[in-house]
Amino acid sequence: MQMERLSKIMASRGICSRREADRYIERGQVLVDGEVVSELGTKVLPDVRIELAEAGQKRQAMQATFLLNKPIGYVSAQPEDGHRPASDLITKNNRWKTDRSQRTFHPAQLKGLAPAGRLDIDSTGLLVLTQDGRIARRIIGEDSDVDKEYLVRVEGRLSGDGLKLLNHGLSLDGKALKSAKVTWQNKDQLRFILREGKKRQIRRMCELVGLKVVGLKRIRIGKVVLGNLPAGQWRYLGDTEQF
Repeated sequence: MQMERLSKIMASRGICSRREADRYIERGQVLVDGEVVSELGTKVLPDVRIELAEAGQKRQAMQATFLLNKPIGYVSAQPEDGHRPASDLITKNNRWKTDRSQRTFHPAQLKGLAPAGRLDIDSTGLLVLTQDGRIARRIIGEDSDVDKEYLVRVEGRLSGDGLKLLNHGLSLDGKALKSAKVTWQNKDQLRFILREGKKRQIRRMCELVGLKVVGLKRIRIGKVVLGNLPAGQWRYLGDTEQF
């Protein structure tokens, strides 16, 4: 068997992200077959037993994941063209009053916070911001099977085979899209369920079949729904919720 970097194996097993693995290793919080490993770049056999030390487990349990109803005008990640990032909305005052989580908000929960997926600046709805690499990998990792559901208001005239093409048969940037599930919600609104998330994918798909998107809202990621969460407010991912 060929040896591999410890951080890579930890990420592939879903223990944490590779970046997080390096942090745990640096702190001496990773055990390989019961022995502490604290040197970055360490290579091990792929069948070794790997676990986080108690301090690492406690640190991991403290990582926060926020569910935000992103309004129009905010970008998902880094600020651009003068627009604010959605993470600016994660403040004590913007917490949903009916959030059932017992967690107490602390600014330290914003350190290393990153969006698990994107929503365009002119799109609204469920956006996940997390410190936990396991959750990010579950939602947007290469092997992710988590689907996302959107309500999409459109204008225009759908081409004859347009609905069929939206479900399967379109390509973007020279690459065929995965099959989707697209149905009419009402006369001017479509429901999209996708398992991928290319940049402005739904808008570009609609353009290919003669439609223009005038409103887009993500209402679900995997098993987690937006529900009644108000625009611009957030809640914690519940202890029993999974994507």
